[in-house]
Amino acid sequence: MDNLLVVNGTSATAAGETSLHEHNLMERQHLQEWVIENPQVLGDDVLIITSEFGSWAADADGTPAHDRLDILAIDGSGRLVVVELKRGTATRDVHLQAITYAALVSRFTLDTLAEAHRDFLRRRGNESDVDAARSRLLDHVGDDLDPELLRRPRLVLIATGFPKQVTHTVVWLSEMNLDIDLVQVSVWHVGGQILAGFSRIYPIPEVDTFTLAPAREETSTVTARVQQRTRSRNAVHLIVEAGLLPDGTRMRMVPGHGTTPRIRDDIAAWVAADDRRRWARWHNNRSKPLRWEADGELDSATGLAERVFTEVTGQKATGIQGTAWWVLDDGNAPDGVDPEDWAALQSRTLVGLVEEVRPSSRDWSDLHEILTALPEGRWTSYGDLAEAIDSHPVPVGSHIARCNLCPNAWRVLNASGRVSAGFRWTDPDCLDRPADLLVAEGLSMPGETAAQTDRLRPDHLRALLDDAGP
Repeated sequence: MDNLLVVNGTSATAAGETSLHEHNLMERQHLQEWVIENPQVLGDDVLIITSEFGSWAADADGTPAHDRLDILAIDGSGRLVVVELKRGTATRDVHLQAITYAALVSRFTLDTLAEAHRDFLRRRGNESDVDAARSRLLDHVGDDLDPELLRRPRLVLIATGFPKQVTHTVVWLSEMNLDIDLVQVSVWHVGGQILAGFSRIYPIPEVDTFTLAPAREETSTVTARVQQRTRSRNAVHLIVEAGLLPDGTRMRMVPGHGTTPRIRDDIAAWVAADDRRRWARWHNNRSKPLRWEADGELDSATGLAERVFTEVTGQKATGIQGTAWWVLDDGNAPDGVDPEDWAALQSRTLVGLVEEVRPSSRDWSDLHEILTALPEGRWTSYGDLAEAIDSHPVPVGSHIARCNLCPNAWRVLNASGRVSAGFRWTDPDCLDRPADLLVAEGLSMPGETAAQTDRLRPDHLRALLDDAGP
């Protein structure tokens, strides 16, 4: 970051750049804590496992190692992140230190990481045991940890500057398929306050896109596994966050990804011997969303697919995208969901559900504002609402059915202008017929079907939202 401007309307004043040393800001006491409290500077979806880790095994002569790893983290795909900090310009060998730590942590198991995370949480005043720490790590990853990914940590070097010996070496190591990020920290003095900025200076997007990608594709196994696990994890997380599938929704196993036609035939014969093996029930649990009917145990989509694969073939499963194995197969539309919208989602895999509906975590305030503004004598559909707020009819209907803050729910009909067969009042004591309320409000409903001319389309709904804004 070369310049930081303090803006006041049309005027802007350059802030004064300073240094950590000048303000007596320490590496461990300050810089390290800033990163721990703001792990996003290390990348997207990063969880800090521990800091100042020094519990290494003794050398061959029995002398324990005294080196301390600044920060160890894990990203959402299950890949470790090794962080080396320098409060000033990095030393010429900073990358060698990071590589050494990466080699040491590459042998860590889930148990090792859980123990380190437990100790870290306790040092920071959070009571925890190994089981709780292990669950926290697995919940973050959304699946079991992949040993292949654990062996290939990503390195992040953070300093106020980097000598050419480091940058040249890092570029070469990246071309050799070792992932290293260089993050530059800048400190600014603004109106009696100190501001710190973190900028990733390598790899820059242009280099990553046009220079490094072809080299990395030559040995893309680890990258592919990261991408695959990220897709699987994101699919489950998005479905849970959107409330797309109610607990107990039935899922059917359709083996595909990571198998051959012969293996699929063998699995089909194995399933035919016990039909319970075919089915699982969805539960809104990010790490283990499927309860297999064959044994009643909760598991991740990939974990369950791998168990089936190993049981049938006797081989260890690798590279399976479990979210592509399970399809929606449940004819009972959830409360508030239009049966036609629900039927359109049947036979979609978990990945396909996300690609189809693209749900997102939201606070639904935009939906509430539109519903509040719906006028008497007019109606809209679940699909219109979904399009207006960039969602899908199924999560919209599910939310309305269980939300006590959603007004005028009876003014939301299916696309044909009829009250959805899945409509439910959130107040169990309410016995009013939605069609009767609509007629009383002045809506014409011959044959209990509202006229399309009285329908508010997405553009009209967006206008209502704009009018309701500040």
